[in-house]
Amino acid sequence: MKTTSPLTRRLFLKQSALAAGALALPSFIPARALGRDDNVAPSNRIVMAGIGINPKGRGHHDVQWFCQQKEVQFVAVCDVRKENRDAVKVKIDEHHGNKDCKTYIEMEEVLERSDIDAILTCTGDRLHATVSIRAMRAGKDVYSEKPATMTIAEGQELVRTATAYGRVYQAGMQRLSEANFIFCDEMARNGCLGEIKRVEAGLWTMGDVAMSRTWLPEEPLPDKQDFDWDRWLGPCPYRPYNHFYIDCYKKNGWAYHYDYSTSVIGGWGSHTFASCHSALNAQNTSPVKYPYVANPIADGLKMTFANGVVMTSQRKGWHGSCGIRYIGTEGWVACADAYSAPEVSRPSLYADFRKVVQNYLLRTGRETNHVRNFLSCIKTRKQTVGNPEITHRTMTTVHCANIAQWLGRDLTWDPVKEEFVNDEQANRLRSRPSREGWQIM
Repeated sequence: MKTTSPLTRRLFLKQSALAAGALALPSFIPARALGRDDNVAPSNRIVMAGIGINPKGRGHHDVQWFCQQKEVQFVAVCDVRKENRDAVKVKIDEHHGNKDCKTYIEMEEVLERSDIDAILTCTGDRLHATVSIRAMRAGKDVYSEKPATMTIAEGQELVRTATAYGRVYQAGMQRLSEANFIFCDEMARNGCLGEIKRVEAGLWTMGDVAMSRTWLPEEPLPDKQDFDWDRWLGPCPYRPYNHFYIDCYKKNGWAYHYDYSTSVIGGWGSHTFASCHSALNAQNTSPVKYPYVANPIADGLKMTFANGVVMTSQRKGWHGSCGIRYIGTEGWVACADAYSAPEVSRPSLYADFRKVVQNYLLRTGRETNHVRNFLSCIKTRKQTVGNPEITHRTMTTVHCANIAQWLGRDLTWDPVKEEFVNDEQANRLRSRPSREGWQIM
């Protein structure tokens, strides 16, 4: 009986495998799947999900900015409002050219997904820290809109969590990454203005410091699948549903209520204070003196750092939002969102604008793009420009300023111990209780 030679058998097995592979594999593999033709290979993609994304506000712009980055793949959106999650899904699916974006009501289901690398959260003030901390504990990197915390204690936990879990975190204080603001910050940091004596920071134009602590009239609850009121409240004290709470920008919206907002000070102070902290190389500290000012928006509040530099919060003085001004012994610089170029006390200060910005980028390895800074740091595991420490210290300044106004008296802050000096009542306001099931500390 004739037997099959080893060579013939090996050839037969090889041909069989090739035939099976030809049946199993498509005849055409798209270049994007292999990372060719300027596409990003799957192994290099950053898979993202959004939690609390309003398609009409800041969240809409953030999603657009992330989707413009070729390595980003958005796969999920979570929101307590059906109209929000459905609208954002449509935009994401249109961008990716598929129907793959999943929608969720419960953020826990998103955080359980092992394929998601990073979270974008654009909720209101009340939930930013809660979502960020839970996401980092679930192994996700986080880009959080501002104001990033509701209390000093939340900021402390934000720093602890990012460190303990080795996560990359970026607060949406994007003016730290914009050329005009970078230039102003560098001019102050590098001594080009002489000794800095005073810095000025713009205030939000909505509401006041005290905010409302009353309840709006109760309205019938929407269907939970359309709007989950309990999850919208998150850690905040329970109160009956009223549709006016939901829209930040409408009178009686959440920005006007103590339980949900960081006040007129936090609205823009989370941006402008951050720039001032950065310009003064005060990324790991806060002012030590917070006087009470007798006006409802804390206009003219003069906060003093330990080195004697005064930071003043003020409503007017710029043509545009989020204005900052740095005044030194040899000149001043200023800018705001509407400025095509920074204003300077004398033309020669502006002469090296491009060089000043370029030197900053070379020194730090950063970009004039806040989203790109976050994505780059996900890859390198370096600290972002809006890292947890400067976020916490900036928001501590916001909270200390608020507490001084709420109590109606001057306060002294110890930035090392992170406590008010000889004021038990003020120290109790460093944190707020959270509803059962929403605690993060």
